[in-house]
Amino acid sequence: MKQRNAALLLLLTSAIWGLSFVAQSDASGHVGPFTFNSLRFFIGAIVLLPFALPSIRKQKSMEGYWKKTLSAGIACGLCLAAASVTQQIGVATSGAGKGGFITSLYVVIVPFISLIMGSKIQAKTWIAGVIALIGMYLLCLTGEGGLASGDLWLIACALLFSLHIIVIDSLGAGVDGVTLSMFQFLTAGILTLPGMLVEGPSMATLLAAWLPIAYAGVFSCGIAYTLQVVAQKHIKPSSASLILSLESVWAAIGGALILSERMSVAETIGSALVFLAVILGQLQFPTKEERE
Repeated sequence: MKQRNAALLLLLTSAIWGLSFVAQSDASGHVGPFTFNSLRFFIGAIVLLPFALPSIRKQKSMEGYWKKTLSAGIACGLCLAAASVTQQIGVATSGAGKGGFITSLYVVIVPFISLIMGSKIQAKTWIAGVIALIGMYLLCLTGEGGLASGDLWLIACALLFSLHIIVIDSLGAGVDGVTLSMFQFLTAGILTLPGMLVEGPSMATLLAAWLPIAYAGVFSCGIAYTLQVVAQKHIKPSSASLILSLESVWAAIGGALILSERMSVAETIGSALVFLAVILGQLQFPTKEERE
């Protein structure tokens, strides 16, 4: 797959995730964070099972297949479950605007982690990361301020989503994307199930939240996370994180179209800056050797 096509898949992923904020907002009034996440993860795993079975049957006899696939799926599922739950808790306490900004810190955290791991990061990526952060601030935090009690949960969420991107890049190579995605959802669903049992949702609340849960399970999990796993094999983690950060822009668009929300001047400027950051992150500049 060409890097351009991978970037387009990640753009679609960001759109699905951004629009799922509408579903998350609706579901949060009926069920807790563990219930919402556990159910959507199990739905995502079930949706992907028919598509993963052919690959499992074809490759299961290969040496080391199960060890590699399961280890990657469990590691990704652990990061995904932790990041998703901490995000839900943080947003419930600090609000959606601050939650969107703090979560978007993974835009700059991923290159930093990659740098620690020995990868070389181009100057344009750091510049794009700064532009993205400014855009996220204008888009999500205009008019809000102060450190709320849930902010630490959201900082942890940003770190965990950064780790999730790195883990996919490190362990996902050579593993079928759909199969890996299915196992990560199954793992995340199992890990969040005890919390769901503690929350003890009633049948009435589950019925009230079935539509947003179904959307989050089928589209946000079954489709979007799979696109992320597949596309990330063909693009650098730092570039992937910038494109995925567009989910906040799509969330604003979804709020305007579905919830009749209007974007302020600051929010519009913020959206433009985030798009600029993504474009800058994808531009290919000639190296010093190439210029010579």
